[in-house]
Amino acid sequence: MEKAGYVFKQTRICIVVFTCSVFWICLFYFHFNGFETKAFWIMNQSRVPPPAKVVNQGDTKAVISQTENVTSVSSFMKTMISSDNKSDPSVSSFMKTMIFANNKSDPCGGRYIYVYDLPSRFNDDMMKDCGSINKWFDMCKFTTNCGLGPKLNNTEVGVFSDEGWFATNQFTVDVIFYNRMKQYECLTNDSSIAAAVFVPFYAGFDAARYLWGYNVSVRDAASLDLVDWLQKRDEWKVMNGRDHFLVGGRITWDFRRLTDEETDWGNKFLFLPAARNMSVLLIESSPWNSNDFAIPYPTYFHPSKDSDIFDWQDRMRKLERKYLFCFAGAPRPDNPKSIRSLLIDQCKNSSVGKLLECGSDESKCHSPSNVMKMFQSSVFCLQPQGDSYTRRSAFDSILAGCIPVFFHPGSFYTQYTWHLPKNYTKYSVFIPEDDIRRNISIEQRLSKIDPNKINEMRDEVINLIPRLIYADPRSKLETSKDAFDVSVDAIIRKVTKLRQDMIDGRTDDDFIEELSWKYALLEEGEYIGVHEWDPFFAKQKPDNGNSK
Repeated sequence: MEKAGYVFKQTRICIVVFTCSVFWICLFYFHFNGFETKAFWIMNQSRVPPPAKVVNQGDTKAVISQTENVTSVSSFMKTMISSDNKSDPSVSSFMKTMIFANNKSDPCGGRYIYVYDLPSRFNDDMMKDCGSINKWFDMCKFTTNCGLGPKLNNTEVGVFSDEGWFATNQFTVDVIFYNRMKQYECLTNDSSIAAAVFVPFYAGFDAARYLWGYNVSVRDAASLDLVDWLQKRDEWKVMNGRDHFLVGGRITWDFRRLTDEETDWGNKFLFLPAARNMSVLLIESSPWNSNDFAIPYPTYFHPSKDSDIFDWQDRMRKLERKYLFCFAGAPRPDNPKSIRSLLIDQCKNSSVGKLLECGSDESKCHSPSNVMKMFQSSVFCLQPQGDSYTRRSAFDSILAGCIPVFFHPGSFYTQYTWHLPKNYTKYSVFIPEDDIRRNISIEQRLSKIDPNKINEMRDEVINLIPRLIYADPRSKLETSKDAFDVSVDAIIRKVTKLRQDMIDGRTDDDFIEELSWKYALLEEGEYIGVHEWDPFFAKQKPDNGNSK
């Protein structure tokens, strides 16, 4: 009897355990909409990775790993379960993405990018109609070679390298970036495992073709059409577009028309609610808005292999520089706030200054070799504001190993924060515009800098070169990260942090968008407060236009 009772108790315990197991399995399945079945299947597989599967997507290749790191997945599942009560209800929709991101055995874990196959009117058709992109000159030659433009020959020995130099227009980064994306090693056609979603819309080309002589409805048409197309996609609905990003090869003010008055500049793309959810990468961002991020202007140099970069850096370190400072640019007589005329005067009146005057169609500034030759022969390169805060010339000067001198923090320091050290004194000199208006001597200011400090700054400038240039889209660098790589990594970090914040129930209720420029300068753990550059951003810059 005692034995029979023992067997009965044991059977009852088994039934209870079995019932509990079924209950929890059903709970997990229905709570996570069923796809966690995949996660449990993964956790029970061998730790030996099966072969990767290659998936064709247009003219790109996507490598999709079929394995997971059991320990990391299991740990992540526990985190999700424990934080479920405080997390956003939409968290489960990107659970699979986070599981794949925690796979340490997959080289693409947490790095997959999903690229939309957009209707051709959003990109390719603009390329076919390239003659209409710019009112003042034909852009067709600049769209060749994947957006790099015509190849530059090294006719003046020593100014360029024999390979990797192109007559690149400053507004073609839309095309360059998309063609680089096609070579990205972690593309996927499964959006549910993507760390971010790329929208290959040529926003810069769209804006440029309608900047002059078109009504607001024409200027806004493609932007509204794109937003309508995106919002109908399942990929968009996962995070309402907050994991999406696109590139526009123009300055932010071309996309921020404040009213629907015909006389107002540009289109209103960046003010559309959907666009405010996306991350938009531009060659100049707004200090007061959080949905756009600055990436470098394209330069003339687009190396196809790492050795091209290293050889160029070595050459720039060894150059003898006979001018203390130089300036390439034209005055802005219609802008009373511009200090360009004052800089031109100081260059002309200094025996150690060099000037390359711009402004006319026959200007030497239109010759890449003339510009690069002057920068290569100068220790410092003056970089005032362009027609907007920034100008492409700053990147050309760094490419030449010339230490940039800035006069407004919005020209560089608050712009390219993904690509630059936060300590701007390591690679540049800052002279406030008001000092120039008070007739402070640039020559005297620069002459006081210790030669050892100058050498350190130049080394830092030259070390920055890989991060500020775009490699040839038709090739792949092995060890160096270019501007594209740095930008994609930053987007992935941004989206991953947003997802983790949603999981943990963290919100940004205290975020002040009008102070966006400050947040990018903060070190981890720092809080926003009074900043020395507050006076520079106290009032929004009213002038819009092209930057040169």
